[in-house]
Amino acid sequence: MPPADELIVMQDVHKVYHLGEVDVVPLQGVSLTVRRGELVAIRGASGSGKTTLLNLMGCLDRPTRGRYVLDGREVSALSRDELAAVRNRSFGFVFQSFNLLGRTSALENVELPLLYGDAPPAAERQQRSRAMLERVGLADRLDHHPGQLSGGQQQRVAIARALVTRPLVLLADEPTGNLDSKSGAEILDLFVKLNAEGLTVILVTHDAAVAAHAHRTIQVADGRVLEDAA
Repeated sequence: MPPADELIVMQDVHKVYHLGEVDVVPLQGVSLTVRRGELVAIRGASGSGKTTLLNLMGCLDRPTRGRYVLDGREVSALSRDELAAVRNRSFGFVFQSFNLLGRTSALENVELPLLYGDAPPAAERQQRSRAMLERVGLADRLDHHPGQLSGGQQQRVAIARALVTRPLVLLADEPTGNLDSKSGAEILDLFVKLNAEGLTVILVTHDAAVAAHAHRTIQVADGRVLEDAA
């Protein structure tokens, strides 16, 4: 059994995509550990393998070879349905494009993940969604649609939506990529605050300034970990 604070453990993870007669290998023998309560940045240029690594970490895909242990459970060989169940229970996702429903209020956008699976009663869904919007500083924007919100506010709605399922890990892929510098800094400050409250946060970025907010940076290039430094 891994130590209790080891939340994500990857050992010699490879990923190969077979495209006709050509094999594309975005990950080549990645090994890393993320502990509970860490704020980690995974940094690399386009094509470095960081997005593939994010997909494997978030159980959006499976490694071709190697081990992935999540919260003490080996998940490398799970079926698609089993991976989906683990993913929905364990991860909240935040992306560069906010992926909000344009004709739906902030409150309704945040509530959406709670409608799947064993959905809690409507009153509980709304209470949890309001609480998450308050947590990210949008208590006065519950009824606003995305078109009525700034980019930074839309990303806050997306973060609240990611948090409403009470995930073990928040995975953020280039979360400030569509934001101006002021809004981006506010979102990064929010991640730092959420992490200080105990949430494990993993930021995937190409930007050194974004990575500087993390306690630790994992540098990826050509599908390998080049550096892992606090």
